[in-house]
Amino acid sequence: MGRAFAYVILGGGVAAGYAALEFARRRAGASPGELCIISDEAVAPYERPALSKGYLLPQGAARLPAFHTCAGANDEVLTEQWYKDHGIELVLATRVISADVRRKTLLTDSGETIGYKTLIVATGARASELEEFGVRGSDAANVCYLRSLEDADKMVGVMKPCHGGNAVVIGGGYIGMECAAALVANEIKVTMVFPGKHCMGRLFTPKIAEFYEKYYAAKGVVFVKGTAVKSLEVSDGKVAAAILRDGRRLPADMVVVGIGARANTGLFDGQLAMERGGIKVNGRMQTSDAAVYAVGDVAAFPVALLGGDVRRFEHVDCARRTARRAIEAILEPSGGAAEEGKAFGYLPYFYSRVFALSWQFYGDNAGEAVHFGDFSPPVAGGKPKFGACWVSGGRVAGAFIEGGSPEENEAMASAVRSRAAIADLAAELGSRGLGFADEESRRKGVRRGALAAGDRPTYARHATVGVAAAVSIAAFAYWYGWMAPYVVKRDFSDPKL
Repeated sequence: MGRAFAYVILGGGVAAGYAALEFARRRAGASPGELCIISDEAVAPYERPALSKGYLLPQGAARLPAFHTCAGANDEVLTEQWYKDHGIELVLATRVISADVRRKTLLTDSGETIGYKTLIVATGARASELEEFGVRGSDAANVCYLRSLEDADKMVGVMKPCHGGNAVVIGGGYIGMECAAALVANEIKVTMVFPGKHCMGRLFTPKIAEFYEKYYAAKGVVFVKGTAVKSLEVSDGKVAAAILRDGRRLPADMVVVGIGARANTGLFDGQLAMERGGIKVNGRMQTSDAAVYAVGDVAAFPVALLGGDVRRFEHVDCARRTARRAIEAILEPSGGAAEEGKAFGYLPYFYSRVFALSWQFYGDNAGEAVHFGDFSPPVAGGKPKFGACWVSGGRVAGAFIEGGSPEENEAMASAVRSRAAIADLAAELGSRGLGFADEESRRKGVRRGALAAGDRPTYARHATVGVAAAVSIAAFAYWYGWMAPYVVKRDFSDPKL
């Protein structure tokens, strides 16, 4: 026996919540039996970024229902009651164990078959585990991953008795850096271990990484680079130490693992086209099967800004925007045939907030990186402000900024979106600086803060908006006191930002 719905969203993460809100607004609610969300978690969709930030704080920690979607976009907070009020059925704590795309059915772990007319795959990604790299010990009581609410609850519980103790963080990427900051806030001594030459190796230049590593070191964090964990020393079900490949032994009262993620595509292997480690979709988020769409971490889509190159992004902004795009395409299919071959007009966007720091990145870190601003450690009470622009083919391909105001972040996003030409700004640097950008905006009739048609701010304080004017790098350099630009040539072609 089973049920059938016109629309099924498979997965209960960020993308599912934003898709549901978009659906409700475009359809003024759903009729009973029209839309359901199937999630293996026991709660309604929530904003996952909260797990590595506010949820781990020792005081004033974030807790549900405060960060259910779509709180992260300063929009409605979708509690379980909201879904009920809007006719959307939540099928929680339920795992789908197989999918039959040809028959349009899903089989759950309870034995129920759920049918659909249109399926939106929002299965997200799972944390890579130590065992995939030949290291045993993930099942130890004090080893933590961070992908779900359950993971976050475990980490909170493990941290409590570790006050003043030692934590080993395996990995120097997003999760590693944000969890390390949370551990410091909980007065736990942190050692970070990763094989790269510097933290955030896929995004940061060596100069940017140096600033953050020095900042963390001033907070007591120790970096062990250029090596990896070979094994975990387990005693009585808990890790007592991490053994490195170079033979060093790091005492550990707890271990946090952040070594990447893999898209959850297994249900559709052999049924849907795959690319970049995810499910391949067109600019409408439609897969190789016309009745199936994919959004969020699992979707690999053509990006107009990158010349139609197919990319897959594991970040909340992508989850939100691809979810909205899929619902738009499903409910307003009139332009479907014409748009099928078009790339999605998405501006890649990443951000992080740790300690008193807050950085934003827009676009693609391809080409030559030009640094600007003051990379010196901030004095007491001071805020750092610096960044970099990546230049490819004489135009801005990407931009990074630490400590920017909403207006400055917006200008950065605008420069990347408009692919500002370097020649436009070099002559303006010494004379007009920021005035050049303002004059260009007024001349083209674009008010600061205007949104591109059909766009929405994803984060009120960090909006990636599309101002039509081509804002120059010269303006940025003027703002941040560009003395002698530090230039590094490096290959940033790796699509896995």
